[in-house]
Amino acid sequence: MAHARFSGPGSVEPKEARFDFWRSMADLGALVMRSGAPQLRLRIAAALVLVFVGKLCGVLAPVMLGDAINTLTPAQQGGVVLGASFIGGAVAFAALRLVAACAPFARDAVFTRVSQSTMARAAVESFGHALSLSLDFHQTKQSGTLSRIIDRGARSTDFLIRSLIFSLGPTFVELILAIAVMVVRLDWRFATTAFATLVIYAVVTFKITDWRLSHRRDLNEAENRAAGLSADALINYETLKAFGAETRLVDSYGQAMSRYVDASSKATGSLNMLNAAQSLILNVGLAALTVMAGYEVSGGRLQVGDITMAILLLSGLYAPLGMLGFQYREIRQGLIDMEQMVDLQKIAPEIVDTDAARPLPPASGQGAAIAFEDVSFRHDARSSGLLGVSFVAEPGQTVALVGPSGAGKTTAVRLAMRLLDPQEGRVTIDGVDMREVRQAELRRAVALVPQDVALFNDTLAANIGFARPEASAEEVRAAADAAELGPFIDGLPSGMLTRVGERGLKLSGGERQRVGIARALLANPRLLILDEATSALDGPTEAAIQETLRKVKAGRTTLVIAHRLSTIVDADQILVLRRGRIVERGTHADLLANQGEYAALWRRQTREA
Repeated sequence: MAHARFSGPGSVEPKEARFDFWRSMADLGALVMRSGAPQLRLRIAAALVLVFVGKLCGVLAPVMLGDAINTLTPAQQGGVVLGASFIGGAVAFAALRLVAACAPFARDAVFTRVSQSTMARAAVESFGHALSLSLDFHQTKQSGTLSRIIDRGARSTDFLIRSLIFSLGPTFVELILAIAVMVVRLDWRFATTAFATLVIYAVVTFKITDWRLSHRRDLNEAENRAAGLSADALINYETLKAFGAETRLVDSYGQAMSRYVDASSKATGSLNMLNAAQSLILNVGLAALTVMAGYEVSGGRLQVGDITMAILLLSGLYAPLGMLGFQYREIRQGLIDMEQMVDLQKIAPEIVDTDAARPLPPASGQGAAIAFEDVSFRHDARSSGLLGVSFVAEPGQTVALVGPSGAGKTTAVRLAMRLLDPQEGRVTIDGVDMREVRQAELRRAVALVPQDVALFNDTLAANIGFARPEASAEEVRAAADAAELGPFIDGLPSGMLTRVGERGLKLSGGERQRVGIARALLANPRLLILDEATSALDGPTEAAIQETLRKVKAGRTTLVIAHRLSTIVDADQILVLRRGRIVERGTHADLLANQGEYAALWRRQTREA
């Protein structure tokens, strides 16, 4: 099995092109059985029967034609006489060929629902699992690479089913039947020659294909690199334009595409070598079998129809084997792609509901009680996060977190939302450890207005209503009005149906923040978290939003991250963080009187104002 590793930001790549075939087949079989396709077992059984019938008819057809030719007798004028036996054999040959040709079509009609359902199930499970993974995983991932792992892994299931179960497997059955016919009807030497030809063909194919896998792996890595660069650039194009980095990014993308061209050229050249070797082996084998059959006919030991039968039997095997190199390579790559997807699914989410998880206590209508009890959390990429932090936000209170960048404010917010779990201590909501609460219940009880509001490429109504999909249009509009969006929406030609563009880039920063505030208000949470929620607003709009926020704080607890201290002067408790620790706490007046860090920061900001 190809075990996953992280070789870059969020990339999941195979260590090497190796896998456990039978383990992969077990994974694929389990996926098929939980695909949810209608009449699943009946469809599988019917498809396998059709495969066997098709291959059996494909082997019997040359036998029928050979026997029919053997019934031909010379006429007195030097021609041949067509008897009823020949006509019957010819008709049987055509009928068997028709059944052999139509069996795959019938099989696909029966089984397509299963293979497509399996592919869909694989994609849905992988997508759902990726979304369930921890915040740290998604902060280091490359979206383009991750989406390709899900897409290629899901598509590989359909290819593996068709190639292994409905192509190579039946070809092996057809080979056994054909060899048996040759032994019975011709001679063991014909069977040995045919078998030796196919063994040499398979060995050479597998050896060259194994050598080509390094080219394929280089090609995949180059493709992933180019896709990751383009996805990052297109997502962050505003940043690259701001720094005039278009040419630099295009140059990097050009270098990645050059590596892709080199890898593709090597892969194509080695493929041509493989095809040439395959053609040489198959045609030498066919020539040897034909010469042997002619020699036997000239000696009176075989009839002319037997030559036809032998050639048709071997040619029938050549048709599927002509794709053996491609299928072997693609099957190996498909197994690797599937294993990457399986390995992604094996990455355990850090935040999970326990078996004993329970709903939150009923809401009091006054907001949630939030308590940090000696909480510590250390990030992998940093020397500090939070160290022994303790505080209590009583229902209805507003608690503000201030301090320099890297002090631990964002970490505290993520712990309060249970996007992270504390490594030491605990965080409680209404007296219950958050780790003992169902995540779905907790998400409904907490709403965040971040500094950089992320919006979907959808309408204003859909983005505001995302917090509560069942909300009515009137409730969505009321939330928009409460966030001071009413005049802006009324001035739009499409009103609430205006599309905001990818990540909301058609809106200004202030408009995006107001949409985020409206979304949080519609959620009607017990705990409202404001992460610099008015930082992108102009003075008059900020004042209006602050007044709105003062109103909506009623009946809920509010946790505020603030750099602009003028927005938190009315907070019930202000916590000053530095290097992950609380160095000061109190009201605005208390902290000014203490003449500590908060007072110094206040004086600095008032002078700048």
